[in-house]
Amino acid sequence: MRINGIELAVAEYGPAGYRLLVPDLRGFGGSDAPDAAEDYAVDVLTRDVLGLIDHAGADQAVVIGHDWGADLAWKTTWLHPERVRAVGALSVPFVPRAPAPPLAIMRKHFGEDFYMVWFQEPGVAEAALSKDVRRTLATSKVWTASWADEQEEPARPAFLTEAELQVYVDAYTQTGFHGGLNYYRNIDRNWERTAAVAERRITQPALFLTGERDPVRTFMPATSMAGWVTDLRVNAVIPGAGHWLQQQAPEAVNEQLLAWLASL
Repeated sequence: MRINGIELAVAEYGPAGYRLLVPDLRGFGGSDAPDAAEDYAVDVLTRDVLGLIDHAGADQAVVIGHDWGADLAWKTTWLHPERVRAVGALSVPFVPRAPAPPLAIMRKHFGEDFYMVWFQEPGVAEAALSKDVRRTLATSKVWTASWADEQEEPARPAFLTEAELQVYVDAYTQTGFHGGLNYYRNIDRNWERTAAVAERRITQPALFLTGERDPVRTFMPATSMAGWVTDLRVNAVIPGAGHWLQQQAPEAVNEQLLAWLASL
């Protein structure tokens, strides 16, 4: 099912009784993937989420996501608080608006080979990531220019079967990486477009889960939410899990999610 160009991978009631709408985000899977970077700005992406809530005939929804999906869940709550009943995020915490455009800050502190900086030049990362899609998806390393120059044959991640990994390989072989990379090319644009809500707090009931071994913790710590997410009811580290905690430790993640949802 497609809603305003967004493909719904799941649109049904789950076994716990909650109605689930699970989309391919803009630029991914079966959803539209426009070429222009500005078509992936935060205000555009949050409108996609509102369109799904409208499609469900609901005034509000609980919005949950992982990585960029987590950022989008936070930003939808931040920009449209009246439409979000509660917000759940995996791996990426809410980060308050920076005092200046973020890319210059990243370049200063992390250098030109920091992955978010390397992604900025259109076509460069696309070519490197598409060269060997299986290697790109199987690697445990961060995608950088240095990584792109390496010769590597990574093993299949232990938390995926061969068939599961092939689903991702097939999807990215078809779509390429341009849509996903455009999310990063809006970092400064998103900073500009959120000026009006710079001091707004996230007051909805919130959940944050991260993996014990997730490298995102080293530069986006959960402590960034202090004073900004005012009703953080769950702030848990999943033992032994890395960045893909929902796949590495699904039972632990589901236990946390279901207990939190039941408490709302």
